[in-house]
Amino acid sequence: MNLSRDIHSLTDFKKNTPEFLKQLKDTGAPVVLTINGKAELVVQDAASYQKLLDVAEEAKVIEGIRRGLEDVAAGRTQPITEAFAEIHRDLNLPQGA
Repeated sequence: MNLSRDIHSLTDFKKNTPEFLKQLKDTGAPVVLTINGKAELVVQDAASYQKLLDVAEEAKVIEGIRRGLEDVAAGRTQPITEAFAEIHRDLNLPQGA
C-alpha cells in the first residue's frame, strides 16, 4: 500500500471519483477513505475484490485439509463403513439406502 496514493478523505473521493476509479482499475490496490482523519472505508475494484475472495476461500480449503491430515496423524478416523453406518443411524435411514 502506498500511503500517499492509497489513503484519502471521503470528501476527496467524492470530488474526484472518476480519477479514483481509474486508479483502482490501474493499480488493483484498494483505497482507504477517511472521515474526520480516521480510516472508515476501504474501496476496491470488483476484479481485485474477487481475487481476495478466491484467496480467502483457498485458505479455508487448505486449513480444512491441514486439520484432516492432523486427524489422520492423531488417529481420529474411522473406517468408511462405520462412518456410513453412523450417518444412517443419526438420520434414521435404512442401512441399504
